[in-house]
Amino acid sequence: MTAILDRENLAEATTASGWHRVCAIDELEPAWGEAALVGGKQVALFRTTPDEVLAVSQQDPATLSNVMARGIVGSRGSRPTIASPLHKEVYDLETGECFTNPELRLATYNTRLVDGYVEVAA
Repeated sequence: MTAILDRENLAEATTASGWHRVCAIDELEPAWGEAALVGGKQVALFRTTPDEVLAVSQQDPATLSNVMARGIVGSRGSRPTIASPLHKEVYDLETGECFTNPELRLATYNTRLVDGYVEVAA
């Protein structure tokens, strides 16, 4: 899957608490990024374990290009990471911290699973 997730049958549902239903977790491949439009923001989603999805800004802070879902998923020790597909800066998927340039940071978003669906707070 490479397109921004936006299915008619899974139209973005927003609860009063600010959570946005994005997609079924089974639609996300492990260690592969997907882009989604959440609350008007482009977000990159990464399924890091069978029941965990992490979300960061789709916008690369170094170039301002919306490409982070195309990045390379990896790890530094126990920390899940994403490397920008453009200049290979490496970011912590949980905190947004850039390991290669401390002046850069990715916005991160809280995620949760509800009845098999990924929800993102934006």
